[in-house]
Amino acid sequence: MIKRYLFILCKAAHSGAYAQEMLDIILTTAAFDQAVSILLLDDSVFQLKKHQYPEKYDMKDIAAIFSALEIYDIKDIYIERESLYERGLSVDDLCLPVQILARKAISKLMQQFDVIFSG
Repeated sequence: MIKRYLFILCKAAHSGAYAQEMLDIILTTAAFDQAVSILLLDDSVFQLKKHQYPEKYDMKDIAAIFSALEIYDIKDIYIERESLYERGLSVDDLCLPVQILARKAISKLMQQFDVIFSG
């Protein structure tokens, strides 16, 4: 039985191992043919920012890992509009196409999923 999973990310791309671990969980879930969507809130919007050069600091390129989502049939990536704009970013600053949601629409989105995993 396929379940719909929503993974909610809240932390910045290079805040320790958090982002890498969450992406590992997301990809593993999708590998078992589950329907996976991602919601980026707060500082996690920086995970999709173009032109990051983390290798200068011996860190992994999180944005490059996000590009693998399509291989796992993960197409629904949502970003909270307010989180994006509060951090001075626009959709043009992101490395993947996303669906923009207003803060007030988040609870309605969450109702569509069987499992919500927030970290």
